[in-house]
Amino acid sequence: MKLNFKKTGAGKPLIIVHGLFGSADNWFSIARELEKDFTLYLVDQRNHGDSPHSEDWDYSVMAEDLKELMQDEGLSSAYFMGHSMGGKTVMRLALEYPELVEKLIVADIAPRFYPLHHQQILEGLNAIPLGQLKSRKEADEILAKYINNPGIRQFLLKSLGRDENGKFIWKINLPVITEKIANVGEAIESEKPFEKPTLFIGGENSDYITEKDKEDITRLFPNSHLIYIKNAGHWLHAEQPAAVIETVRAFLNT
Repeated sequence: MKLNFKKTGAGKPLIIVHGLFGSADNWFSIARELEKDFTLYLVDQRNHGDSPHSEDWDYSVMAEDLKELMQDEGLSSAYFMGHSMGGKTVMRLALEYPELVEKLIVADIAPRFYPLHHQQILEGLNAIPLGQLKSRKEADEILAKYINNPGIRQFLLKSLGRDENGKFIWKINLPVITEKIANVGEAIESEKPFEKPTLFIGGENSDYITEKDKEDITRLFPNSHLIYIKNAGHWLHAEQPAAVIETVRAFLNT
């Protein structure tokens, strides 16, 4: 699949992959700094942002999408950074095609299985009647019945767009995501580890990477280390962007 992406900066290529319900736009504030050191590819994964929709949606096909992007761009290898679902996508790519990945950064996700925990978000998104929707404010009011946090609602509603006739549409492929949400929690496994330099970055206030996860991380990524960003939860790049930028630079420039 030909993914939508935004290319900026100069230097070694760094491909950044967003998480569930997100898009390349989530990384613009980070990109403004990192583009000084790297050629950035900010990617919309399939069924997200401005990339095409598909019934096929799992980590194998999402990793293949990144491989195709590299081939189209003439890249023999690159640095990769992925957050949450994007972190699992880049882990899958590194384990399947280690020659493509020079260094790997995984933001606030482990290789393990995660149980379903997005049902309330999906209920809220599916409750918004796009055909009758008159404004984004109305959409927010409906979503507020399911999600109290206004920051999370604002993030989710970034995927609300308009078609050529001005009618509201979802940029995300909501039906497929709703049907196949269990795929997001799938574990990443491989008989052969990825042995190149790898950095796992956790949010200090997040429970996505726990002490128990270190065994799986070390087994699959033996040349890795794990650090936690202080005063950050799961959305560490939005909550502590300066710390994330400093951490990424230090790792990739070493």
